[in-house]
Amino acid sequence: MKTLQAEQPQHWQELLQLFTYDFSADDKIEAAVREIIAAVRERGDEALLAYTRQFDHIDLQAHELRVPAGALPVARQQVSEAFLEALAVASQNITSFHQRQVEANWEFEREGVRLGQRVVPLAAVGIYVPGGRALYPSSVLMLAIPARLAGVQRIVMVTPPRPGGIDPHLLAAAELAGVHEIYQIGGAQAIAALAFGTAAIPRVDKIVGPGNSYVAAAKRQVFGMVDIDSIAGPSEIAILADETANAEWVARDLISQLEHDVEAKAVLVTTDATLAQRVAARVNELASQVARAAIVQESVQRYAAAFVVRSLEEGIAAINEIAPEHLEIITASPRLVAERITNAAAVFLGPYSPVPMGDYIAGTNHTLPTGRSGRFSSPLGVRDFCKHVSVVEYSRAAFEREHKHVETLAEIEGLPNHAEAVRAKKD
Repeated sequence: MKTLQAEQPQHWQELLQLFTYDFSADDKIEAAVREIIAAVRERGDEALLAYTRQFDHIDLQAHELRVPAGALPVARQQVSEAFLEALAVASQNITSFHQRQVEANWEFEREGVRLGQRVVPLAAVGIYVPGGRALYPSSVLMLAIPARLAGVQRIVMVTPPRPGGIDPHLLAAAELAGVHEIYQIGGAQAIAALAFGTAAIPRVDKIVGPGNSYVAAAKRQVFGMVDIDSIAGPSEIAILADETANAEWVARDLISQLEHDVEAKAVLVTTDATLAQRVAARVNELASQVARAAIVQESVQRYAAAFVVRSLEEGIAAINEIAPEHLEIITASPRLVAERITNAAAVFLGPYSPVPMGDYIAGTNHTLPTGRSGRFSSPLGVRDFCKHVSVVEYSRAAFEREHKHVETLAEIEGLPNHAEAVRAKKD
């Protein structure tokens, strides 16, 4: 873990570069994904099954793609009571937080003109839950619960198949979250199936959830045919701390995110040079000792830094510039500091609010913008599963009063038939 100094201009550039992520895929991945999508559009389930054999080394039949409803209660019997209890608490907290995001229809009247907005849930949503070595039942809750609260009538989960079937922890989470359909299919081929539909998997209107570079490329390529949430980059954490912070706790919090991926990013921004030295030394020491050490060591070497600033104001400016996915504020007055943070996806205040609390149990969503996109993007929420429909109703008197302005503007813009459409209705 390297140490950077705010007083050196080139170190500011290093900090920015650390959090800047290229969301484009390389040409080989884009071409491979384009071929997969075309094959699924043309050959449907046959292509899905062929790619499952090729990439996942599992031989399925079309009727086996969908997980039977009876598998869900069985899954509950295969997991621990402690897991079910944790899942229930997380679900309750996520529901409580996201219920407050539910929007109501509204309208108002202006001298014979009635205007309004209707909030309409999407009809069908696909949630992608990654496979690989790690399990993400928490992601099932984070993706499906807001969709359910929005009123989505068909929530479809896809996840890569495993020998022996989908892990029961994922199935238990899906049942609790209100998922309606589950398919054991992953990769770019799963995204293509959700976007265009096959005989076994009807299409959806939106796809959410993270995945590898092939999944990200597929989401990018099907966007427009369906909506997507975002293109997810590697996990990020920034900690803004002063001399009150505990170096051991800060080091552990940084490593908690570095274990996600060899490209995960972690930075300590601090006014205290001594804290920076102690945290960097401890992170370097722990990197070879913790679980998932191979991943942590590489991410520490490539993407971990302590950035020493000359004032808290300079630290706040640095945070707003890098727009981190997760921000912990561990200072004497964290709430006052938080009021000045404009670019961070999720903010955690004080030493007892580490990022893992938000990852799992607090209730806020852990599907967050990365790669400095927190400057213009928001966490996943109920609004992402809704459409907003504008409603316009003119009385005759209001039409007679305002149509002349339409004619004027339409003529200026060179659209005479717009003007004629209102002239035809004049007395």
